[in-house]
Amino acid sequence: MSGPRDPFAGQRGRARWVRAFFALTVLGAAGFAAAYTAGGNTQLLGVALAVAFGGLAAGLAVWGRGLLPSGGYVEERPILGRHREERRVLAETAGGAESPIRRRGLVGALVTAGGALGLALLFPLRSLLEFRPGNRPIGMVRHTVWRAGGIRLVTPEGKPVRPGDISPGTVQIVVPEGHADDGDAPAFLVRLDVRRLRKGPPAATVGDLAAFSVLCTHAGCPVALYEKGTGRMLCPCHQSAFDLWNAARAVAGPAARPLPGLPIEVGPDGYLRASGDFTAPPGAGFWDLPPGGVP
Repeated sequence: MSGPRDPFAGQRGRARWVRAFFALTVLGAAGFAAAYTAGGNTQLLGVALAVAFGGLAAGLAVWGRGLLPSGGYVEERPILGRHREERRVLAETAGGAESPIRRRGLVGALVTAGGALGLALLFPLRSLLEFRPGNRPIGMVRHTVWRAGGIRLVTPEGKPVRPGDISPGTVQIVVPEGHADDGDAPAFLVRLDVRRLRKGPPAATVGDLAAFSVLCTHAGCPVALYEKGTGRMLCPCHQSAFDLWNAARAVAGPAARPLPGLPIEVGPDGYLRASGDFTAPPGAGFWDLPPGGVP
């Protein structure tokens, strides 16, 4: 009884497998491009890249082990002279369309697979280009939707806030009206005891009412715990503390930068609104390094 048939038996069979693996690379590259265009789901991007590079690696492996000459060789003394016709036949065998190196279609399949993969990897570069004014990635990181000209401060439920709504000893989380889902925009309002201020807030205030970013400058966690007796905001993630009576400077924990301030004013309708953007980029500061890298 004969054993199981080797799927890679014969050069034709191996060549078909190489083409199939390279086709899998093309499909993986197309899937990567489609997943990135659809929103960039991390899991789908990873699977697509795994399929693309796996197909390319498998195709090259089968090509190298199954179609190229292998084994030990003994270099013989070269013949001093060879007939012109023999040289022509040897050249056709080594470099013709059916040679192990240039077998018909395999080079084209390899170029197609490599080109498709390279083209797919160009898609992420789209995120680094400016397609419309104000859409540069660095600008989008450094600036938020807050701006001068009337964006009102509202509660997460969408209720506009008046100065009288904030009681001493409490904080109120606020977001820009119409942009409640912007992850870098949340702020908090707090009344500061002016008698205890060592350094005023970094942004414009309304009397003793000030606004700061709610994102910790260490890892971007919300600083949601307020100690009214010490004027400190605490981050529950890594125990960073910010002294609101001293320009919101970091005084404990791994955070190094102060909380950015949000300039505020009272609009004609009596509600609080922003008079500009945060005084510094909100959230984690790992990207905001001095020239030369990590200090």
